[in-house]
Amino acid sequence: MAWHLSILVMVTTCLSLFSISEQSSQTELLQQLRKQLEYPRQLDAWGSPSSDPCSTKPTAVLAVTCEGNAIRELKIIGDRITKAPKFSGFSVPNVTLSEAFVLDSFVTTLTRLTTLRVVILVSLGLWGPIPDKIHRLASLEVLDLSSNFLYGSIPPKLSVMSKLHTVTLDGNYFNGSVPDWLDSFSNLTVLRLQSNQLKGSIPASVGKAAMLTELALAGNSISGDIPNLGSLNKLEMLDLRDNELDGELPEMPTSVVTILLSKNSLKGEIPEQFGQLNRLQHLDVSFNFLVGSPPAELFALPNISYLNLAANMLSGSLLSSLTCSSTLGFVDLSTNRLTGDLPSCLNGNLNNKVVKFDGNCFSVDPAHQHEAKYCQQSHKGKGSNKDVGLVVTVVGILFVMLVLSLLLMASNKRSCQKVLAEKQFQQKHTQDNSISGMSSELLVNARCISQAVKLGTQVQPSHRIFSLEELKEATKSFERSAFLGEGAIGKLYKGKLENGTLIAIRCLALHQRYSIRNLKLRLDLLAKLRHPNLVCLLGHCIDSAVDESTVKRVFLVYEYVPGGTLSSYLSASSPEKTLKWCDRLQVLIAIAKAVHFLHTGIIPGSLSNRLKSSSILVDEHHMAKLSDYGLSIITEEIYKHEVIGQKKKYFQNDPTEMENLEDDVCSFGFILLEVLMGPKLHEKGDPFILKDLVASMSTLEERDQVVDPVVIGTSSQDSLSIVVSIMIKCLSVECSVRPSIEEVLWNLQYSAQVQTAADGDQRSEVSSQAS
Repeated sequence: MAWHLSILVMVTTCLSLFSISEQSSQTELLQQLRKQLEYPRQLDAWGSPSSDPCSTKPTAVLAVTCEGNAIRELKIIGDRITKAPKFSGFSVPNVTLSEAFVLDSFVTTLTRLTTLRVVILVSLGLWGPIPDKIHRLASLEVLDLSSNFLYGSIPPKLSVMSKLHTVTLDGNYFNGSVPDWLDSFSNLTVLRLQSNQLKGSIPASVGKAAMLTELALAGNSISGDIPNLGSLNKLEMLDLRDNELDGELPEMPTSVVTILLSKNSLKGEIPEQFGQLNRLQHLDVSFNFLVGSPPAELFALPNISYLNLAANMLSGSLLSSLTCSSTLGFVDLSTNRLTGDLPSCLNGNLNNKVVKFDGNCFSVDPAHQHEAKYCQQSHKGKGSNKDVGLVVTVVGILFVMLVLSLLLMASNKRSCQKVLAEKQFQQKHTQDNSISGMSSELLVNARCISQAVKLGTQVQPSHRIFSLEELKEATKSFERSAFLGEGAIGKLYKGKLENGTLIAIRCLALHQRYSIRNLKLRLDLLAKLRHPNLVCLLGHCIDSAVDESTVKRVFLVYEYVPGGTLSSYLSASSPEKTLKWCDRLQVLIAIAKAVHFLHTGIIPGSLSNRLKSSSILVDEHHMAKLSDYGLSIITEEIYKHEVIGQKKKYFQNDPTEMENLEDDVCSFGFILLEVLMGPKLHEKGDPFILKDLVASMSTLEERDQVVDPVVIGTSSQDSLSIVVSIMIKCLSVECSVRPSIEEVLWNLQYSAQVQTAADGDQRSEVSSQAS
């Protein structure tokens, strides 16, 4: 009996030691990855020798999920610049990881974490071609390597990863062709390869990837026809914008919700089958060479909300009895050759639709229409077939001669390029061997974090309709203790749902009359605004009259973000909360990303948002989210006077200086101003002329007297100068001088990189002095 007991104790001890050893090994691998990534700021929580990455609290930029001793998820979202001024396949200082980085070694370490299901490594400065060995992650389900500097071909070995269902490689420099082995994926549901340098045609095998729900190849150089996608019965989103596709429009699967094909060279007519896509909500085929009349059924699809047919060669007239769907909110027919009357259902003034039809030959609004003969040009020449045939023959002969000449030139050029490429890689191989003994690796850039990733991301609840009784119960009938504040846009309350979820409720009193149907359309559009740096809109409640003829109030229900507003983190009254310069930069970058999404990530973009520091919420981890965004969709006039009134005191009484104060870039400039000055902005008194303030920031001598001492004490001169420069541009009185929000974001990211480099140099100097 004692013998059996001894064996049991030994086995238990061995299993315990093995478990501890395995856990220690996994931790060592994560620390090795941290070292290979050159100690990014996001991984500072792993800096302590006793720290356990599995017990690290998940944030928006870092998450490690463990089950027992197995690591299931690794998410690291960096803040490296996502688009280098010039990337040629080599390390770029302060943009990519250094020359010592070797992607092959990094992937080798990563594949030793064999239990990983989710890998999200975004904006970390990775550079080089992805090695085939990545297929060793046999349990992987989600792979997101966007916003890096990866290039070359997409590894064919990905196709043997049977559990992989989401692949996101957006915004890199992949320069091969679209993979021809997509039908080998048994579970592939999301494929995003946007903003790369892919060439060639879309292979027919794409049409055999039966599980595909999202295919996004926008922003490449893909040419040829769109293959037959009719058998993709689960496809919901197709995004092929901004390519060189030149075939005709194929029939689409009936499951599709969004079709984005703008900025190509597509020809032929819009298929009648498009009028049978009952789930279709967004269709954009603008800036192509489509002809004929658009199918009348398109306008009446039960779910269609956005229809953009602009800048084609569409002709003929629209039926006067044309029926428009009740969900249709935006139609663009401009710059075509359409004639006749504009159907009554497309009268935007009567139906609360946005309808654009300039540049046609319609009988309405003649000041913005061409003369009738302009739209008849496309029909001329039908009786001169002989002349056309002669011209075609001559052009054909010349074309054959030209092709033969080009083939000869291309053959010689390809030979030269091959020699040059071999020289470049041999040179890089020698350079890498002198550093690490590994083969050369080159990187690419990724820009967007896929909203379609189903694991490892912040899953946001779907938008729903709340009843007024639910909201009264959550706020105890809107009692005084639930009241958070009031502005020109409405009252704000804090509530708690039955399941314990904390919510914030914004009550809007509508000054403009809307029908219930029209208001629901606007709320549906607002509900589509989803981004990690936007406060999530959980749902809404419409308080209408008894007969539902008019709306009295609308309640918008948001997630509750604890912590406070950006203003409270800049206040001198609570120095322990005051943000240092690097943290202020991260807040600015997060909000710039949110505004960039509002401008470009949705269709149509939300261009006039409520941007001010009190609308920026910062939690205890210094993660920032923008609130009160997109409300102009519901009510355009409610807060315009409030926004302008707050800015007017910084301007002279010059009408030209007061124009476009609601512009988001200008508003962002004021946020930059407050972040730079902190409490000093309010000490300047009222009124204060903006020109004088900007002038005082333009010189280093006077800047120290104006800028917040916390900023002066925690920032480098170069990093601060970049932000001051972009702020001055944002606050320019001339709209044409103001930068785009994308340019603002790039400059802020660059400033953060400069600050990180300066902090690293300072730490090295202190370390050397101490030693």
